[in-house]
This record gives sequence, C-alpha cells and structure tokens, in this order.
Amino acid sequence: MNNAHDSVRETELPEEKIASSPGLVDQVVDEVRTYIHQNNLGPGAMLPSETTFADRLGVSRPVAREAYRALAALGILDVGNGRRARVAVPDASVLSLVLDHTVHIKQLSIQQIFDVRRTLELRTVNLASLRRSNEEAAKLLGLVDEMRRVSESPNDVLVFDIAFHELIAQASRNPLYSLLIGSFRAATRQTFHIGWNSRKTKESRSESIDNHQAIADAITAQDSTRAEAAMSSHFDSAINLLIRAGVV
Repeated sequence: MNNAHDSVRETELPEEKIASSPGLVDQVVDEVRTYIHQNNLGPGAMLPSETTFADRLGVSRPVAREAYRALAALGILDVGNGRRARVAVPDASVLSLVLDHTVHIKQLSIQQIFDVRRTLELRTVNLASLRRSNEEAAKLLGLVDEMRRVSESPNDVLVFDIAFHELIAQASRNPLYSLLIGSFRAATRQTFHIGWNSRKTKESRSESIDNHQAIADAITAQDSTRAEAAMSSHFDSAINLLIRAGVV
C-alpha cells in the first residue's frame, strides 16, 4: 500500500518539475535542520532517510532528495552514494566559494577582503601566541622550512602559505576563526601569484618567507606583541605588492 502511495506521489510531482515547486524543497530543508537541532545531532550523526521526511511532510521523494542535495551543497549534510546522510563537519569551502563569487561579480574588492582578513589575522596570531601547543609551534616552523625548500615552485609555496595561516587560526582555539580564515582560500589563490610575480628577485621572494619565519618565531616564543607586529608587516608587504600591480 505504501509503495502505491509513493508511486502516486512520484507521478504527481516528477523530479523534472521540482524546480517549479521550490517551496516544497524549502519545507523539507527547514524540517531537516529543525530535526538536527531538536535532536542535538553533532557532526557525523546519521539522519533518517529522504523517504522518512517525504512521508512526514507529504511530499514526493524527489523533493526530499533535492532538499538533501541542497543541504549537502551548503555543507550541512554529508551525502554519499549508498549510505545514509550524516551531519557534515563544518567546512570553509562554501563560504570560500561565496567570497570568490562576490569578487568576480564586483560586489567585493580584493582590498576589502584583505582589510577584513588583516583584522582577523591580527587577532588569531595574538591568540595563537597564547594558546598554541608545542606541536602546533613545531608545525608552523616546519611549514616555513617547507616554503624555503620549494621556493622555486610558487604553486607549492602557495599550498604551504595557506596551511600556515589556517594553522594559526586553529591554534587560536576559536573554531569560528578557523572557518573564517579558511574561507579566504579562493581569494588567496587569486592574488598569491600576482604578489609572487611582483617580487622580481630571489632575495625579494626570500623576504616573503622571512616574514612567515618572523611570525612563526614569535608564536613559538609566545610573544603576542611581536607576533602581531610581524603579521602586520606581512600584510603591509602583501598589500603594497598588489597596489603596485594595480590589483587594489
């Protein structure tokens, strides 16, 4: 009997017509989010099936499936083939895409992003100096060593540069800072090579890595004042390069 009922609903609202009924998808999205909150589900917790929510709200399974996809795109659910949906671990990738998009459609400028990022990173470097573990301090120094090792390969330097700043945010012990700093990945990828190519000499490029060394050394020494000054100098240098290149 249930199968017949489901079949009728599928006929009434085939998947290709879901786009014309966004309100139904939104209802399921809201219901799933409410379920997560009311049941205090944390990252990794399994959710009921799409069919369960479809039956609860009297909508078709394609509508519920589309709601699950929307929540996965937002980074709220982790949906994989052949297994139940789970609550996703918070991730910066969605916000990173949003920031990247706003820059491309000229709703935000690189300079505006750098202004916010500078404000945040002066705070994270301060907190990291006070709260970092010995392991995190060692990793920061190791990342600087890796940047020197691959200094002839800008793409590799970029990877270690992003990891360096995200590790500082992690060491701040505030997960929101980690999320926000992680959201700058796309913007960093846009601007890094412009700044790197503006450094015409090996000495100038080495100076960029030296800035990271100064930050890592100050955090290791748990000297928050020196760490902030080093981070400020790092951003001054980066912004000046982008200004000369005509980006900001």
